[in-house]
Amino acid sequence: ATKAARYYSEYVNQQLTVARQTVQNQVIEAYLPALLISENVGIFDKNIGNLDKLFSDTKAINQAGFAEQLDVDRLELSLSTIRSERGNLLRQQEIVVNALKFVMGMPVQNQISLSDNLNKLLSEYAALDVTAEPNLMNRPEYVQLLKGRELSALQVDLYRKPWMPTVAGFVQYQQGWQGGFGDQTEWFFVPSAVAGLSVNFSIWDGGGAKARQERAMVGVQTIDAQKELLENAVALEVANARKQYDNAAERVASQQKNLTLAQRIYDTTQTKYKAGIGSSFEVTQSESALYSAQQGLLQTQFDLLTAKVAIKKAMGQ
Repeated sequence: ATKAARYYSEYVNQQLTVARQTVQNQVIEAYLPALLISENVGIFDKNIGNLDKLFSDTKAINQAGFAEQLDVDRLELSLSTIRSERGNLLRQQEIVVNALKFVMGMPVQNQISLSDNLNKLLSEYAALDVTAEPNLMNRPEYVQLLKGRELSALQVDLYRKPWMPTVAGFVQYQQGWQGGFGDQTEWFFVPSAVAGLSVNFSIWDGGGAKARQERAMVGVQTIDAQKELLENAVALEVANARKQYDNAAERVASQQKNLTLAQRIYDTTQTKYKAGIGSSFEVTQSESALYSAQQGLLQTQFDLLTAKVAIKKAMGQ
């Protein structure tokens, strides 16, 4: 009984560990999209500031007679479009942040701010060894299965010996206060003690013990099958996460080059436009390419971070 109680206590504690890990993973999964949108809003704010300055300068040049109204209209349209996209992104951000609050158990009306950024988190995960072998003993759900198997095996062992008697004993000792009857005025203690022993054993139970033993053995076999399935699932999870990481790492390197090139083209077209040898159409085209490159890099960095988090979770780190 003592051994079974210890096993059950360990099993319940492991259930609590699994529940905590599940909540932690849910918070991470809700936090990363909220962080992505937050950084995207920051990029929009920076681009709006740059475009608004160019728009103001172009209006002034137009009023001086050195720029066409068409140039002003094009920039005004671009500015209106990007502001509309930012407003839409802010509404999406509110939805995602509210989902994060819900997962954290926080009232929706509470205000929170996201202090991290993708580059900071990527640097924190830089030391992660993505090629390491997974340690299943660090996976709480795997340890829970092992604890459950210990309990089931203990039941099998118990039902395997139905012929063993059960022995119970008891001892009781007490003193009674006596006296005060008739002419007797003295009070005194009368001690009494009782001891007993009972032995029970089963002669025939109609096959009940055998049936219980078979059910317990089926329980062990079921857990063994679940254990093997989880081992295969973890191996597949690690393999998929590594592939996602390799793809994301390659795409981040490519997007960084694209962003550098898009920024150079944008700066050149702006310089030409301000010098009067370029058109506003070139500016808006290069501007659109720059925005796409910025968002592409941000998305690939998010994918890379998500893959690293998945690898760390799969390997039980």
